[in-house]
Amino acid sequence: MAVGRFKSLLGAVFALHILLFSNASYAQHEGDHGDQKPAAHADASGHGEKKSFDANEVIFDHILDGHEYHFFDITQADGTRKPVGIPLPVILYAPEKGFSVFMSSKFHHGHTTHEGYRLLDRHFMAEHGLDTMKTAGGQPLYTANKIYAVNEAGMPLTDAKVYDISLTRNTVQMLLALALLCWIMITIANRYKKGLGVTTAPKGMQNFIEPVITFVRDEIAKPNLGHKYQKYMPLLLTIFFFILINNIFGLIPGSANVTGNIAFTLVLGVIAFLIILLSSNKHFWGHIFNPPGVPAGIKFILVPVEFLGVFIKPIALIIRLFANMIAGHIIIICLISLIFIFGSLNRGVGWGASPVAVAFTIFIYFIEVLVAFLQAYIFTMLTAVFTGMAFEGEHHTEEGAGHH
Repeated sequence: MAVGRFKSLLGAVFALHILLFSNASYAQHEGDHGDQKPAAHADASGHGEKKSFDANEVIFDHILDGHEYHFFDITQADGTRKPVGIPLPVILYAPEKGFSVFMSSKFHHGHTTHEGYRLLDRHFMAEHGLDTMKTAGGQPLYTANKIYAVNEAGMPLTDAKVYDISLTRNTVQMLLALALLCWIMITIANRYKKGLGVTTAPKGMQNFIEPVITFVRDEIAKPNLGHKYQKYMPLLLTIFFFILINNIFGLIPGSANVTGNIAFTLVLGVIAFLIILLSSNKHFWGHIFNPPGVPAGIKFILVPVEFLGVFIKPIALIIRLFANMIAGHIIIICLISLIFIFGSLNRGVGWGASPVAVAFTIFIYFIEVLVAFLQAYIFTMLTAVFTGMAFEGEHHTEEGAGHH
């Protein structure tokens, strides 16, 4: 609770700082020339213009999905910046063209087109006024870092259908986490088959994984699932370690924040929802649609609430994991961004703010390591709790007691 309040307070404070100082920096950079070109493009003399620091761009580039792993930029002698990263495969399908497969480096970070497609860059959108175009409902007509079919002039076509099934960094990192999970578990299982850790003391990864498995079994599965705990142990262990590995991967600089993606947590929530429904029995639904011992007048209020609770429980799992993991990343990036925001105002102020920002960043980073384990535990625990509640009536029947 204290950690959550502290993170919320830090988020509010630093969001306010970024809002104030980024506006001041932008006002100084804009000047009186309305026809000024975006800073990301070179001027007529061939020398790159100095690009002001944009905290919003850094934050959203990190927390959102992308078609490459971007690590840092190298400022060259002419002032232009050369991004350094790992390109990823782009797989597109258009009814008129069929499939197109190539590496994301062909887009040159959104500066060029390839095979009639373009990855929209924020600076390209700003230069051509695409960032101000809205649909009839007020939604943005174009989205940054999204691939569009373009005409000969390189402008995106809104009426062209493009299906993007590329291996984005979230997808690649999730597959790497899955491969690592399978390798760890298969390796440990093979050691147990050979008798290591059974007739002898566990070694290597067994020393770390075995206590965690025992903890999930004794502290999560048995208390909430009773005699059926062994049936659900593979599910609980997979959920716990898969979330944990992705949480830890997300803390590596330059990596993707997979668990901070709502699509990832949505799939996990839907899986938990299906498991809860498949585990339910007549006692569970009877308590929802006909709560025992409740006056008839109250049932008209209680039954809809209980029925909505069936859907609210998995939604709570989805939002809890997503919000906690994305909040920590935003706070860390905001702390680092303060150095560059203050530095854009005054170099001395930027250097003076650096030790404080770095100290707070390290502190929050260690908290995020704790949160990585904590959120994996909470998601697994609540899945077990909700599943156990779905067949709770069976305990009443078998034990012959009013255990609640």
